[in-house]
Amino acid sequence: MGEKLQQATLGVRAGQVRSQFNEHAEALYLTSSFVFDNAAQAAARFAGGEDGMVYTRYTNPTVSMFQDRLAALEGAQSCVATASGMAAILATALVHLKTGDHVVCSNAVFGATIQLFTNILGRFGIETTFVSPTRVDEWRAAVRPATRLLFLETPSNPLTEVSDIAALAEVAKQAGALLAVDNVFCTPALQRPLELGADIVVHSATKYLDGQGRVLGGAVVGSKSIVGQPLTAFLRTAGPTLSPFNAWVLLKGLETLELRMQAQSAAALELARWLERHPSVARVHYPGLESHPQHELAKRQQRAAGSVLSFEVKGGREAAWRVIDGTRLVSITANLGDVKTTLIHPASTTHGRISPEARAAAGITEGLVRLAVGLEAVVDLKGDLERGLS
Repeated sequence: MGEKLQQATLGVRAGQVRSQFNEHAEALYLTSSFVFDNAAQAAARFAGGEDGMVYTRYTNPTVSMFQDRLAALEGAQSCVATASGMAAILATALVHLKTGDHVVCSNAVFGATIQLFTNILGRFGIETTFVSPTRVDEWRAAVRPATRLLFLETPSNPLTEVSDIAALAEVAKQAGALLAVDNVFCTPALQRPLELGADIVVHSATKYLDGQGRVLGGAVVGSKSIVGQPLTAFLRTAGPTLSPFNAWVLLKGLETLELRMQAQSAAALELARWLERHPSVARVHYPGLESHPQHELAKRQQRAAGSVLSFEVKGGREAAWRVIDGTRLVSITANLGDVKTTLIHPASTTHGRISPEARAAAGITEGLVRLAVGLEAVVDLKGDLERGLS
């Protein structure tokens, strides 16, 4: 596809390769290995002198189609798929960091990401400094001669703080470091970090790329030199591989990504405005609201505000749990990105393993509830939340 196509078209058409049967839907290749024509071809494939499939740990036609489609959506040269979003972050770190290196990371990333950088990478002599996602001066001040990676998630989880990707890309460039952006909340349907100067985009494909809560998956997107070549080599050796079946499901998810993200963002905005007026709610965190501190930045950086919002219920944990327990329609689960609306209490679940001090620094209060809006009728979602709020 040499011509420049729109995102919706790329989500449906990019990356597809048909077999000799000329199937219309993407084929699912459930095989561990591939047969060679002769010994010379086998040797050439193993040595990398000839392109082609070798072993599904690092080459598979269905996985390749998913990788190529997501790369097209992000406007990238290459994409390497992994078994989960956390595997994508780990692979990025292990490929580009070594003992003695330093990372600057937003303090408002997913709880498991904080655990990965502190408890796991820290054991191997990689030090991480956590800073505010919105204060560029803190990032600049945290940079050291050994800084090799800047990592952020925008909008953040769960307070939807919006980081200035272009400004942080400049900080990374001046430091001689890479900037990696977790694009899980927006997806390329709403935000393309590479166009704003990021070097690497990381995805938990488990969330919106699938869109229906069916499978786990992850991906790292960027240039061939930073992502395609080194991460494929890492996958070949270390093996955090995306299964072909999961890749096939994710391919189907990408076909409706544009429609879902726009519809769910519109529903989230309507709910956020309703919650902001509710007498039981102290504050709503959503980039689409004019009251959001980074509202103007979000308008410049994103095509829509996304489907995740959080709100602080008056009365602390007891009141927050009352809202959650009062629901009959919304799903109480930590996952997000589903067509089914989900809600969770971050302080006791997704961010429960980090210290109270770290939670306080990230603004995660006891009264905070995170809501990931799906595709149900908004009037039904309001009625479901009203039970606990009133």
